[in-house]
Amino acid sequence: MGEIARLEEMKKGWFVGSFDPTIHSTDLFEVAVKEYKAGEKEGRHVHKVAVEITVVLNGRVKMNGRIFEHGDIIKICPGEDTDFEALTDVITVVVKSPCVLGDKYSLE
Repeated sequence: MGEIARLEEMKKGWFVGSFDPTIHSTDLFEVAVKEYKAGEKEGRHVHKVAVEITVVLNGRVKMNGRIFEHGDIIKICPGEDTDFEALTDVITVVVKSPCVLGDKYSLE
């Protein structure tokens, strides 16, 4: 059986990508399971290189003024800005491709 890790050992839920710690190191993509409490926010930002895809597994979020909930998949392309607010307790899966360290630019 290969390697085993725990999500809480990872940084902010990121468990695949070109960073440390990780269960699988690759520069092709990044994967995270993110948990937020109601009211938590991420400021407006943009990625210049990576595509970011967010899947809402449970709860409700607001991104760019729109409400998303369980089952919604949101694709943000390079150069598109976004923000994030957890309207309820939320769990998301986030995939970014490619994995480019430092490719998150705050717009606030």
